[in-house]
Amino acid sequence: MATVNAGQSGTFKIGDIEVNRLGYGAMRITGKGIWGEPADHDGAIATLKRLPELGVNFIDTADSYGPDVSERLIAEALKPYEGIVVATKGGLVRTGPNEWHPLGRPEYLRQQAIKSQRQLGVETIDLWQLHRIDARVPREEQFAAMKQLQDEGIVRHLGLSEVSVEEIEAASKVFTVATVQNRYNLVDRTSEEVLDYCTEKGIGFIPWFPLAAGDLAKPGSILDRIAQKHGAAPSQIALAFVLKRSPVMLPIPGTSSVEHLEENVAAAGIQLSDEDFAALDAEGRKAFQAAS
Repeated sequence: MATVNAGQSGTFKIGDIEVNRLGYGAMRITGKGIWGEPADHDGAIATLKRLPELGVNFIDTADSYGPDVSERLIAEALKPYEGIVVATKGGLVRTGPNEWHPLGRPEYLRQQAIKSQRQLGVETIDLWQLHRIDARVPREEQFAAMKQLQDEGIVRHLGLSEVSVEEIEAASKVFTVATVQNRYNLVDRTSEEVLDYCTEKGIGFIPWFPLAAGDLAKPGSILDRIAQKHGAAPSQIALAFVLKRSPVMLPIPGTSSVEHLEENVAAAGIQLSDEDFAALDAEGRKAFQAAS
């Protein structure tokens, strides 16, 4: 059996920090509704400890996952993070399971970044991302608060989540945008323009929900046929597609299971032909247009 290693996905530099492109999203290691402690604490820790063994050296989390639970578990399992980059996010407040509310007041963003710094047990957060721009607070104030965190050495690099090209350009007047984290997958192309912009500018693009394939995962579909050709699961082909889509792509599939983690990382070793990629791309765009 071939060695499973995220290094097969290639590398990308977030500012001055190089990571393997296939990362890990740490939202699912919390409780139901992304709220509270995980049902299986030991399983969550085992999954996190497996990451470096599989070459996964880029982890994405947020203070709102739990809240705080995901960051604490990552620290418990992986501190002192030798060779591992942990990115986190702030700017949402939680009021219960599956409840998320933007809160972009500068003092809150600062408070949350310092709390993440403490919970992760790091002197400087390698990458801190604004989880959402709060429409109730002037965005310039939110960007200025982020730049101040960087100037003070609390965070090293800065990113944005769920933003448009215009918003990236506005933020870029205040600080260097290292990453953008928008929803993107085979059948959700809402952020196609943003991805193209990030590719052109060399900004890391972190697609959340990268494994989704909708009806294209059904038996007999083109995705199913290509998966069978590679002896792979449809989700692995969907992930291989995302990786091939752009050299700035940094997918972060999440799971609380070691087995699923290994399956996801194995997708890094799947090389899609240009022909298969083009066929998947066409079907994915068609499915997206039909659903829009």
